[in-house]
Amino acid sequence: MARAMVTQFGMSDVGSIAIDDGGFGGPNYSEDLNSKIDSAIKNISDECFQTAWNLLETHRDCLDRVAEELCEMETITGDRLREIIAQYTEVPEKMAVV
Repeated sequence: MARAMVTQFGMSDVGSIAIDDGGFGGPNYSEDLNSKIDSAIKNISDECFQTAWNLLETHRDCLDRVAEELCEMETITGDRLREIIAQYTEVPEKMAVV
């Protein structure tokens, strides 16, 4: 996903580029550009990892409670999951399917 963000959608400091992987012949761009692409992919991956880690740490008590419930029951409904989460944070109302 990070590679597509950089090479297809221009969502990085590399710039607004859209390049393909070159098929069987491999990519057809310079080593400098390849290095910039790799660096941008690593930056996106590292940032997303840190965001996920922070979310897990912040909500660890809630995650542990959900895990306990799953160990006991093996499955839980969406409503039960919302009940558990509501003990730790505000849960938005369930949206109706249109």
